[in-house]
Amino acid sequence: MSIDVAVIPAAGRGTRMRPATRVVPKALITVVDRPAIQYMVEEAARAGAKEAIVVVDLDAGHLVAQHFSIEGPLPGLEDIRVRPVVQEEPLGLGHAVSAAAEMVADRPFFCLLSDNIVRPGQDVLPALAEGSNDGATSVMCLREYSDEYLTKYGFVVPTSDVKDGYLDLGGAVEKPGPDNAPSNYGLVGRYLLTPEVFSILEKTSPGALGEIQLTDAIDELGKRGRLKGWIADTDLLDVGSPAGLVHATQELGTRGVDS
Repeated sequence: MSIDVAVIPAAGRGTRMRPATRVVPKALITVVDRPAIQYMVEEAARAGAKEAIVVVDLDAGHLVAQHFSIEGPLPGLEDIRVRPVVQEEPLGLGHAVSAAAEMVADRPFFCLLSDNIVRPGQDVLPALAEGSNDGATSVMCLREYSDEYLTKYGFVVPTSDVKDGYLDLGGAVEKPGPDNAPSNYGLVGRYLLTPEVFSILEKTSPGALGEIQLTDAIDELGKRGRLKGWIADTDLLDVGSPAGLVHATQELGTRGVDS
């Protein structure tokens, strides 16, 4: 099915990237020849999105808007509209996603975390759209991780075997640790969410770290029986830490960001 809108949470303060992000927003840190946020917008456009809603903090909104509009549209992005929306308080990823609720309205949407860039030629959004049952089911991009990652990511509750890369999910747990992990299938920063998630987020209490966690809303979608996962073949590139940024720059620069 066709998904015409993407939400890109990019309001994080970039504490892992200090002092570079003291003034420059994390989303505008350069990776090879363009800011990190541009990679996500390009990825959404390749998957057919016509609108990218970028969730920013109060200081970054005009800079993001200026990057995508000054001197006209960027090459390859002529058919997608970039719309910043401000998350007024840093209350967690779930809260950031909910800031886009009015703009998204009743449409299913891609959600792309701005710390992660897909490797060239390995887009995952089309597979999420394919598994969504015409937008009635939310679909998570997953990777199978070793136990050392169980305290770092959200992990899902499988309720079926894997078939053609997809499986049914009954929920998700944020950073469960080895004693409480329901599986080794972890969330990797790409989602297709139904608008039902917004009403769930409205009622979601702060969870891990005292923040409103998107994983808690995903857990509720699973309990309602409207959640699937798709297992990706490779990880995304992490540009939210200095070591990850160096690695991503090397890989994208060597292989070519447009290859």
